[in-house]
Amino acid sequence: MRATPDQPIRAAICGRHLDDLRDLLKGYPILIDQEHPEVVISHGGDGSLLGAERQWPGVPKCPLRDRRMNPKCAEHPDERVLDLLVRGELAENRVAKLVARTADGRDLVALNDLILSKSIITSCVRYRLWLDEELYKGQIVGDGLVVATPFGSTGYFRNITHSLFRVGVGLAFNNCSDQVNHIVLDRRTVIRAEVIRGPAVLVADNDPTHLELDEGDVVTFAQSEQETVILGLDIFRCDACYSLRENGV
Repeated sequence: MRATPDQPIRAAICGRHLDDLRDLLKGYPILIDQEHPEVVISHGGDGSLLGAERQWPGVPKCPLRDRRMNPKCAEHPDERVLDLLVRGELAENRVAKLVARTADGRDLVALNDLILSKSIITSCVRYRLWLDEELYKGQIVGDGLVVATPFGSTGYFRNITHSLFRVGVGLAFNNCSDQVNHIVLDRRTVIRAEVIRGPAVLVADNDPTHLELDEGDVVTFAQSEQETVILGLDIFRCDACYSLRENGV
């Protein structure tokens, strides 16, 4: 839908250096509305986008990188993104999410990844793993397990595996005592992990909320019924922009 001064887009804003963002939005038919937004403009990096999804789940997101911290290539200035947004011409990407649920009904939802990790820095976590009710490993010993979406595969999953994927669900085994290769599963696969020896902790994305786990606790990971729409994802994750950031330009 094309925005006009008489019918502006209602947008919530979040992230870093919001005064910079407010200045940037001046002159565009965009009305800041934190309560009932049609779109959420996140300002920062991936972390700001993840925080926006937690605060406004399911509302379309338009991510902008904070130019103070994230250099951009000349082809993708913020002004171009906002021009496309108000004209209703930003490409839409529907992004699936993951849910982790404990046997006692606690759950976490993630856009990037769900992480089962050791709680004590000097120790490890032991767990066994099932894939669709078939035992995959009777015992895995290490720092933890990362269950990632394709969207999140560019984050912690890639740091561990030095790879990424475009479809499915990825499992990365962090610093295991035995060599366990990462795997990419069909998105419908149900993954179940039982803590053999803890304590352990379960987290989602960069959410400060976490679930404490101990021996005998079981966590089920599956694709969530929730998803979100990200506008201009091809611009936000432009290869040239990534190259600039990685090289400290």
